[in-house]
Amino acid sequence: MVDVSDKPETARTATARGEVTMNLATFGLIRDGQMKKGDVLGAAELAGVMAAKRTSELIPLCHPISLSQVDVRIALSESLPGVEITATAKTTGRTGVEMEALTAVSVAALTVYDMAKSADRGMHIGNICLVEKRGGRSGDVVNE
Repeated sequence: MVDVSDKPETARTATARGEVTMNLATFGLIRDGQMKKGDVLGAAELAGVMAAKRTSELIPLCHPISLSQVDVRIALSESLPGVEITATAKTTGRTGVEMEALTAVSVAALTVYDMAKSADRGMHIGNICLVEKRGGRSGDVVNE
């Protein structure tokens, strides 16, 4: 684990995104709330928040962080068809929250897959990336 004890505590945020593509029939089932396992979007958002809080348990050598906020949003996209997932994590600390935001998106996507796999085993999880990070010694990063 990297020693961050000499770094100052600063406000830090990170936003990540990803998507799950699926067939139109599965998209319609999710949109209409007809999946057998229940509310796919609500469950996936909650799973993403829970995962962000446990990132240091999942990723070796990742620092445990006291998160001040995690926001996971999932939007239906008929043009994919599928869902677009965005997660933002915030803290005031000595290390960034990029891994927490990326973990939130990843687990939210896996939850969508799990809840809808009975209807569509051909779903694709993809395009998971860091959108931006703010704060810290290395400065801000914005990826287009």
